[in-house]
Amino acid sequence: MSEKTLYLEIFQPFAQYRNPFTFYYAQTYPLPPKSTIIGMLQNLVDDYYGHVHGVENWWKLKVSIHGGFESIFWGYQQLIKGETSLSTNGLLNKHDRNPLGKVWHLLYHSNIKAQRTPVYQQELFNGHLFIFLQGNADLVGLIKSSLENQKKVLYLGRSEDVMFIKNIVDIDACNIEKEIKTVKKNIWLGYPTYIKLKDRDRGKKFPIKNEKFPVYSIPTRVEFWNSNNRIKNKAELSKETERKVDFETVIYTGLDYVVYLSGEVKIEIFKINLNGKDFIFKIPVDFGWL
Repeated sequence: MSEKTLYLEIFQPFAQYRNPFTFYYAQTYPLPPKSTIIGMLQNLVDDYYGHVHGVENWWKLKVSIHGGFESIFWGYQQLIKGETSLSTNGLLNKHDRNPLGKVWHLLYHSNIKAQRTPVYQQELFNGHLFIFLQGNADLVGLIKSSLENQKKVLYLGRSEDVMFIKNIVDIDACNIEKEIKTVKKNIWLGYPTYIKLKDRDRGKKFPIKNEKFPVYSIPTRVEFWNSNNRIKNKAELSKETERKVDFETVIYTGLDYVVYLSGEVKIEIFKINLNGKDFIFKIPVDFGWL
């Protein structure tokens, strides 16, 4: 099966990629996880649950994420505890601390108010993202044509985290300079990126020498199931739907960092020239693709 590689340059004014392992405040991942990017692309082509173009084709897409945001700031929110439901009488709420017991009641009532919890939320501002996609040629080709002829506003993360496509480059069709080389001492990275700590398929560990980078467990695959059946559309979602997530442990490298190695690593080097400016990306072959 033939493969295609696509390069996307994205601008995102603000974003919040929620880290589910934080509880007392809502931390954001520094870059979007693979599952967030795949979800955005599925939404783009109206195949959110992957049943049209093949679930495995979607999750077999390899993604390499580079770039960063200009600043981080904190927001303050009050979240409603418990369950909410819409009725003909208005918005209903049910929570354990309700003095009437765990029963449905109007969210705003003369005697009872919804239980609210103040939460600090970490958010990102002015993002410049560079994303490589590699996989099934037909699917990547569909993604490219859909991006070039958008029929909806795209978002990456929350529904309010809108994004704007600045450039789309078909690496295989364009005369993009690409080189594969073996490095033994270090990798000089121009842009922050995610690097896997382990190549599960080959059982190899990333031979990092200077273990000073932040480590995250990021979601790489998300599916929704009802009992033993994977759901195919939003109409099948219910309160009993189970969300199944695969996570990958990665290091997050900073801007213009040097990764010192204790062993040799193969890297792919892409040199992309846009509007007279050169962009150089280095992707460890076994560890830089999620």
